[in-house]
Amino acid sequence: MRTCLWFLCVLVSMTGAVKLLSPTSGPTLKKVAEFDLPGPPGKRFDYLTIDPDDHYLISAHLAAKQTYVIDLATNKVVATVTDTPGAEGVEYVPDLHKFYTSNAYDNTIGVVDLKQMKVIKKLKTEAKPDGSTYAAPFHKLYVSDERGKAEAIVDVTKDEIVKTLHFDSETGMPQYDPVAKKVYVNLQDQNIFAVIDPTNDEVVGRYPVGRCKGNHGMSLDPEHHRAFLSCEDNNLMMVFDLDKHEPIAFLPMADGPDVIKFDPALNRIYVACYSGAISVFHQDDPNHYTKIEDFKVPHAVHTLAVDLQTHRVYTPEQEAEGKPVARMTVYEAIGQ
Repeated sequence: MRTCLWFLCVLVSMTGAVKLLSPTSGPTLKKVAEFDLPGPPGKRFDYLTIDPDDHYLISAHLAAKQTYVIDLATNKVVATVTDTPGAEGVEYVPDLHKFYTSNAYDNTIGVVDLKQMKVIKKLKTEAKPDGSTYAAPFHKLYVSDERGKAEAIVDVTKDEIVKTLHFDSETGMPQYDPVAKKVYVNLQDQNIFAVIDPTNDEVVGRYPVGRCKGNHGMSLDPEHHRAFLSCEDNNLMMVFDLDKHEPIAFLPMADGPDVIKFDPALNRIYVACYSGAISVFHQDDPNHYTKIEDFKVPHAVHTLAVDLQTHRVYTPEQEAEGKPVARMTVYEAIGQ
């Protein structure tokens, strides 16, 4: 009995604030639609973002060197924006009705006018721009130059890079926290969570993320002062306390985690996993989390977007039943 109790204590200490029982019965998602994209099939997609003003989904088709603007009311592609070579990150700026692409193939940030549906300017950056985030009160876009080990800061009123921060690590996904008014960026080589003050664009903190290895993807729950990180190197979803600057939970997920998104109305966290799953978690309260399921999707899906109005989840597919495709699949949240 003593051995069993000792093992249970070790298990609890290893898993953190995690519950093992699911709050739902059955699947968390169901497919409600799918539609073809202009292609070419079999080419890798990357980040998605939602323009809530026009109810557009903006999808970066990385290896096809183009970006799609999709009407979510009709599931129709309304524009194919070219001259976005190797588009990885994509970020919508509502006050200027523009979006920005991180173009890894020519190391530029593309400025796209949504009225013209075309690139109107390109900003030269360092090596392999990737994820990005917009700090609206400061009119600044933060773009992680992953291979350049840097963060490029764009003044969106001028469409100029006003500063570049350099790190001794590759940079993963950044996120702007509208409550704390800080920008966070993953330093994925060092397993460090860095904090930037956008008032002066200085790094004001660096914190270890514990057992999380290769912290690349990030999403936030600003209301409860939590960050959710996807740990690419050891397949964990980690919850980070933004007040105490420390991890509070580690949860296992499917192989190959990348993009992570939070739906605050449903208290759900979704992680796109390249092995062919969306790992789904529930926030029971800010300190407790439940792994619900690894919802099966086609192999090589590694990005997603969540429409916070409809709670639908969108994933672009490059492979289905072993065949190359260029397709967007739409899932509806169930078991709420």
